[in-house]
Amino acid sequence: MDTIPIAAAPAPHQVRGACPHDCPDTCSLITTVEDGRAVRVQGNPEHPPTAGVLCTKVSRYTERTYHPDRLLTPLRRTGPKGSGQFESVGWDEALHDIAARLSAIAARNAEAILPYSYAGTMGLVQGEGMAARFFHRLGASLLDRTICASAGAEGLMYTLGGKVGMRVEHFAESDLILIWGSNPITSSVHFWRLAQQARRRGARLVCIDPRRSETADKCDEHIALLPGTDAALALALMHELVTNDWLDHDYIERHTLGWAQLRERALQWTPDRAAAVCGIEAAQIRALARAWGTTPRAAIRLNYGMQRVRGGGNAVRAIACLPALTGAWRHRAGGLLLSSSGQYPTDRAALQRPDLLAGRRPRTINMSTIGDALLAPASPDFGPRIEAVVVYNSNPLAVAPESGKVVEGFARDDLFTVVIEHFQTDTADFADYVLPATTQLEHWDIHTTYGHTDVLLNRPAIAPMGQARSNSAVFRALAARMGFTDACFADDDLAMCRQAFGDRVSFDRLMADGFAAQTLPEAPFAHGNFPTPSGRCEFFSERLARQGLDGLPDHLPNHEPWGSSAEHPLAMISPPARNFMNSTFVNVASLRAADDRPRLEIHPDDAAARGIGDGALVRVFNSRGEHRCHAEVTTRARRGVVHGLGIWWRKLGADGTNVNQLTSQRLTDLGRAPVFYDCLVDVQPAAATAQALPA
Repeated sequence: MDTIPIAAAPAPHQVRGACPHDCPDTCSLITTVEDGRAVRVQGNPEHPPTAGVLCTKVSRYTERTYHPDRLLTPLRRTGPKGSGQFESVGWDEALHDIAARLSAIAARNAEAILPYSYAGTMGLVQGEGMAARFFHRLGASLLDRTICASAGAEGLMYTLGGKVGMRVEHFAESDLILIWGSNPITSSVHFWRLAQQARRRGARLVCIDPRRSETADKCDEHIALLPGTDAALALALMHELVTNDWLDHDYIERHTLGWAQLRERALQWTPDRAAAVCGIEAAQIRALARAWGTTPRAAIRLNYGMQRVRGGGNAVRAIACLPALTGAWRHRAGGLLLSSSGQYPTDRAALQRPDLLAGRRPRTINMSTIGDALLAPASPDFGPRIEAVVVYNSNPLAVAPESGKVVEGFARDDLFTVVIEHFQTDTADFADYVLPATTQLEHWDIHTTYGHTDVLLNRPAIAPMGQARSNSAVFRALAARMGFTDACFADDDLAMCRQAFGDRVSFDRLMADGFAAQTLPEAPFAHGNFPTPSGRCEFFSERLARQGLDGLPDHLPNHEPWGSSAEHPLAMISPPARNFMNSTFVNVASLRAADDRPRLEIHPDDAAARGIGDGALVRVFNSRGEHRCHAEVTTRARRGVVHGLGIWWRKLGADGTNVNQLTSQRLTDLGRAPVFYDCLVDVQPAAATAQALPA
């Protein structure tokens, strides 16, 4: 357990921590504690990226920590899978049984055991720290953690060399900002503050998003392209840069690779051609290209929404080429940022200990196709059937695509499932054991970010509630019961926080301030030096070509292109509801009051054509399934596109489903990622098909 005990203090005091959630801002927190109870969580005013401000969600963190439904004892299933029927058991009994079951499976084939986790916490210790050590030592199947960002990450890697970009604070000095596939008013409030600073200086803000989001409302222009057409738009912008000679020829010559090939491709993408593909006006493309090509300090804040389609990796590649064409990288307020997470000197080998595999090479299971994986029989190609799943930091029944198959897989009577959780989620309902986890206020952790470049330390502010244990403590205890005597399983959480960066980040500074800034270049690629094999921005990637793939970025039509199906004529995207973060905050009463029920945004013309009124219960359906929710008739949706706002727990939906009943397990061009926004549906009034709905 942790080396520093937590003692209740009679006098109010404040504890520095870090927000654990999947957000680029990774705020520094100040928790006020009175008589051992956290009474307030606020942003740290001394941390420049946070500046004392929190989003609505995390400002309610005490409500989540002290929620009346919080799991505080281990539970063992007593009813059928999915019934949510459990009894309380002691930790010793639960751990003994879990260890025995896993040991028996591992004795046959450890690859029949699968960890399933993602970003329920972004912490390096409570995320994939002790857990990775445990599963590496066990020899379990590896998990390909693709569900959010891997298509964009690979797109960046093959173009810029990694998850790198401009420093976020310099957007405040930009003269043009393209907010592309992002809704920072709801998902990155600190970036939005910087964008507003730039705007007060005279900058122009352009939002590129199929949905007229809250951010689009506040920008100077909204370009409402069809889902999955971002690469076509980027290539048309390149066309205009070429034909009008809005190019920095010196930068292209010195610091890029493959310009001749990219130029030839770009010239094929006239604004008229791209406008037809994107469903926008050619004049918008020409005007945007002029603005980009004639504004030296122009910047793109790219986010992950636009890469959740078949061609998502190529789209990121195409967009990432734009700053190099105009030499925007010469300026610290020019360039692009999708993720800064590649700029950390993290020692993941020390934390996760892949050496514990001892030469074994377990198979890898893609988390985005977990439905198919759980239903797959043993075979020479697949390997052993999955017999056990240990879920932590995730809720796959709610968040994974084609969730009808995910439910079917977790409902298998012969599947042993352990879930480490704060609440009885959809996935927990199907578990054999549910183990109560600590929240961020109750454990040590250390954090990188993907929106700024500081390292943050999280101190526990209160003692663990009830019998809750940290993820690391659970895996440490399981390792002991399974006879793993390797010295690394004795490392406590504070020791692991120190191991995360070694001497590359001052731990004394982290202990004193709660955060530590890195020393990084002001304009990282002003003189090239990209972390690619060539040291250049690679318009053409030899690495992709060697894989038999197109070395140039291109527009790849969706798996399910808009207009390709008379039966399912509407494209559906599923952005998060404003007050939710994935499925994490759905059960917080004050937040759910603002998003009181699952909703589908639909354009008035599409609604009228189907006889759907505002607030009506509707049936959204395709060949994979159906989902009932309430319509919100609104011009936030463009014609032909609907928005299933998520991610609701399935059991809170009208028929025990959510929007992922409709999404597919197909994958992106790069990164093996899911295509949540590459999905065709139709919508009908629910009353018209009531006989076909489940009871």
